[in-house]
Amino acid sequence: MSKIYLLNSDKFENIMNLPVIKINFFNKVVNLDLYDAIIFTSKNAIRAINAINQEWKNRDIYSIGQGTSKEIKLHNATPIYTAKNSYGDSFAQEISKSLRGKKILFLRAKKVTSNLNTTLKDLGIDLDEIVVYETVCQRYNNHKKPEKDSVIIFTSPSTVNCFFKNFTWDESYKAVVIGKVTAKAMPDDIDIFYAKEQTLKSCVQTANSLIAV
Repeated sequence: MSKIYLLNSDKFENIMNLPVIKINFFNKVVNLDLYDAIIFTSKNAIRAINAINQEWKNRDIYSIGQGTSKEIKLHNATPIYTAKNSYGDSFAQEISKSLRGKKILFLRAKKVTSNLNTTLKDLGIDLDEIVVYETVCQRYNNHKKPEKDSVIIFTSPSTVNCFFKNFTWDESYKAVVIGKVTAKAMPDDIDIFYAKEQTLKSCVQTANSLIAV
């Protein structure tokens, strides 16, 4: 039977994990007294700041999507707003009015793929950015390469980049992507299948439907 590979460590029944990225957290001082609100666009930013300064829970929190909001709630905090559309530019437009007159902190990765930061600044938002983590590629030998006829789930541009640094694509594979930003990072000659929603659960459901075909 064909196998499904998820390129991170999240656990789902009958899904193989092949984490192709790892996260390096930066241990730095973050003075949250300066800020009225915090923007999160990833679970890793939450984990990073929680290890540095737990006062983040007492600020207004803006979250880019369901997965990020779920992580916020796991730390006993509550987002004031969760994006309707999990893309940086759209998110910026959604929240800009409620951010006016406030001092905002965007906790982010070393490398970002959206224009959220520049869009908010262009809209006149008083925004500071602090890099609290970076994403780097795991390295694998070829014996870890997914089997033929596998379905590969890509959840970010970083997973695309790091997968192809390790492995060549087999024409028998099928690719599931979580959204348009991830799809844009894929090689042009690979057919892709979009998850119905921008969640890991939806990615897995889409992958399982391809196995059933």
